[in-house]
Amino acid sequence: MVVEDDVSVAELVTLYLRNAGFIVEHATTASRARAAFKETKPAIVVLDLGLPDGDGLELFRELRSHHDTPVLLLTARADDEDKIASLEAGVDDYMTKPFNPRELVARVRSVLRRASGMPGGGRTLELGDLRLDPSRHEVTVAGRAIALRAKEFELLEAFLRQPGIVLTRDKLLEDVWGFAYPGETRTVDVHVKQLRDKPDGMAAKIETVFGVGYKLVGPDGT
Repeated sequence: MVVEDDVSVAELVTLYLRNAGFIVEHATTASRARAAFKETKPAIVVLDLGLPDGDGLELFRELRSHHDTPVLLLTARADDEDKIASLEAGVDDYMTKPFNPRELVARVRSVLRRASGMPGGGRTLELGDLRLDPSRHEVTVAGRAIALRAKEFELLEAFLRQPGIVLTRDKLLEDVWGFAYPGETRTVDVHVKQLRDKPDGMAAKIETVFGVGYKLVGPDGT
C-alpha cells in the first residue's frame, strides 16, 4: 500500500512496484488509508509523513498498535531528528525525496525479506533454552512461544548469530534497520530494552558492554 498525497510521486512509486511484480493499493489521505487497512492487510506500507489530514508518523503509530505490518517512510523531511524519531518509533526503513525508484523497490524487497525472517536462511538458532527459527519466524523459551514484533525478532536473530560477541550499536543499527547513522543509535537502546522485557525466564541474557554495545550470553555466561 502506498499512502501518498502527491499524485505524481504515487504514480511513479506504483509504476515501479507493479513492474517489480507487486499488487499496489494507493491512498491519498490518512483517513483513506485507515479505511483500506480495515479491508486488507498489506504486506508492506510505503508511507509519506506529510499527509493533508494528519501526520504520517502518527498514522504509523496507530497502525503499529494493531498490526506488525512493515512500514517504509518516504518523505521530503530530511532532518535528522525526523529520521531518529521515526526509527525510535519502529519504522522499518526511511527514504527521503527526491529518490531513486529502483532503490525504493530494492528497499521494499529488503524490508520484506527481513520481516519474514529470511535474511539468515532456515537454520534454527539456539542458546540455552532459547530457540529461534528464522524460516518459521518463531521464538521459544523452554518450549514456550514468545511473541515478538518484527524488529525485536531481527534484533534477537542478530544476537543469536554471534553469541558472546559484542555488537556495537552502529553495527546493530546497520544490520537490523539497514541504516548507518553513527552516533544516532538511541533506537537500538529502545528496542534492546523492549526485547529484554519479553522472554521471562530466559537463561540467555543481553548484557550491556558500557561504551561499546551489547552481547548475548548463555546460561554459563559465555
